[in-house]
Amino acid sequence: MVRWAPRHNSPRRKRSGSSRTYLAGSRIGSRIRDTGLMAEARSTQTSSPLGALLQYWRRARRLSQLALASEADVSPRHICFLETGRANPSREMVLHLATTLRVPLRERNTLLLAAGFAPLYRETRLDAPELEPVRLAVQAILRQQEPYPAVVMNRHWDLLGANEAATRFFQFLLGDAAKGPANVVRMMCHPDGLRPWVTNWEATAQELLQRVHREAVGGVDDEATIRLLDEVCAYPGVPKRWRIPDLEAPLVPVISICFAKAGRTFRFFSTVTTLGTPQDITLQEIRIECFFPADAETGRNARELAG
Repeated sequence: MVRWAPRHNSPRRKRSGSSRTYLAGSRIGSRIRDTGLMAEARSTQTSSPLGALLQYWRRARRLSQLALASEADVSPRHICFLETGRANPSREMVLHLATTLRVPLRERNTLLLAAGFAPLYRETRLDAPELEPVRLAVQAILRQQEPYPAVVMNRHWDLLGANEAATRFFQFLLGDAAKGPANVVRMMCHPDGLRPWVTNWEATAQELLQRVHREAVGGVDDEATIRLLDEVCAYPGVPKRWRIPDLEAPLVPVISICFAKAGRTFRFFSTVTTLGTPQDITLQEIRIECFFPADAETGRNARELAG
């Protein structure tokens, strides 16, 4: 398996009006006119950990209290009371709002704890017996990708596994430096990592950091991702502007990454596979990236590298 770490890590730094009708019953029936200001004015202060978390995820999804109430089929007054700590939700309501807000499984456990309930979702080690079917499926994908590289990563781009082709390829590029805990983002951006061997490094590294923002689980950078971005953007030669997501950057169908060393050139593009409908934190957060040759020369070189 590929293992790599930089020699020195940088220090980590730290409306128009509309009318809607809501269901009665266990929720409060009401008909209300949205002024566009009411929801935010009542949510500027929270008095409970749960209220602060709900407000955080609601704002991350760019929803007003009224919009969240509409999507969740809950009264706006109840949303307001939950955020300000004036009401205590049931376990089912916490999960219902988390689903509506597309909160990742790990953070759903945090919401449950903040509301006084036990966590629901497990974080199982990938080598645990109960995950054997998934592990076998992942291994099959890695084998099938030979003689081209494929890697398994977690939510923070740490390498959890790789096929033999990836191990050979990184050994070819990095030599003895291909040791230590490996992180794809650090490997690409650090001067002692893959960077010297990437001929189109500026384009691919910038796109990689944009991917870090786009592919964050739940669409929101967590603290570890923020620290990772701060670290790599402090590396020599990494533009500070890459730290901020460029929402206006044009999306292209695919960006090939080009490696060159010892007279050999490799041009790859990649696909990313995730697991559907996961109910385990580990399974939601892993992804498999498979690299494919972008030209015939890369195919020949990869087969030669395999011997």
